[in-house]
Amino acid sequence: MSAERFPAYHQHCIVCGSDKLRPMKAYIKHQMVRCGNCSMVFMHRIPTEEQLDDHYSRYSYHEDRWISPITIQRYHELLDRFEKYRKTNRLLDVGCGIGEFLSVAKERGWEVYGTEFSSKAVEICEKKGIQMLQGNLSARIFPEEHFDVITSFEVIEHIYHPTHDVKVIYELLRKGGMHYCTTPNFNALHRYKLKAEYDVIHFPEHLAYFTPKTLKRVMKDAGFRVVKTETTGINLTRIARSKDLNSTALRGEETPNEQMREKTETQWHWRLAKVLVNTGLNITGLGAALKISVVKPS
Repeated sequence: MSAERFPAYHQHCIVCGSDKLRPMKAYIKHQMVRCGNCSMVFMHRIPTEEQLDDHYSRYSYHEDRWISPITIQRYHELLDRFEKYRKTNRLLDVGCGIGEFLSVAKERGWEVYGTEFSSKAVEICEKKGIQMLQGNLSARIFPEEHFDVITSFEVIEHIYHPTHDVKVIYELLRKGGMHYCTTPNFNALHRYKLKAEYDVIHFPEHLAYFTPKTLKRVMKDAGFRVVKTETTGINLTRIARSKDLNSTALRGEETPNEQMREKTETQWHWRLAKVLVNTGLNITGLGAALKISVVKPS
């Protein structure tokens, strides 16, 4: 009998280990559950290796993929924040794609490392001078306390054992080093509006759905001290895709998100509106993007 006919399901919470798993009726078609103990939301079903291989084999990686100049600017702003943690000069990006962030960091003199599953992505990154690890993140690959900074952009939601990876990151960071993590916010205004049609909710693409509360718990349980948590942004592109998955690409100059970003960068009244909206979204915890900065205690 194949694993596809008899799929495996989580019996315990992927964050706290509780067996109090409650099906989410509004998301029944996605087979999602919420932990009755810590409120973590995740896919009840565990994908098989075949499902994951099939899904991620459809990803396409191109060296000349378009990247927004605004994104490059944001990378520089983030790296400015990392300067105070720069001692060993080593930076690791978990799930680095084709190394766009690491390329910017390398230009600024960082010794850069990345991880990816795709052999094509690894090949592209290595051509850029990035030291790469293909496959799962493991504490055995690098010496303990090897890095000043470890980043993971939109990665943790793809993992059905997130506590394991966060603990590995903790081991690989030096004392006083920073981990910066971003992920879609399950408490986003979008999700309350779109519910089960929200395109972030997708098996086996996204397996874990974090809120500020649950992401902070994962980090604290691993031993980290939380420095900052914020929820920001309205993702117009994802709203459009949720209504018609094939209508809008996730990235590109013509996407709703990029057009809005152009306005907020070039027109003062749009920039002011962005500040006000993001302030409100952060206070209420309803922003689309969840970002957390944590430090390994000295």
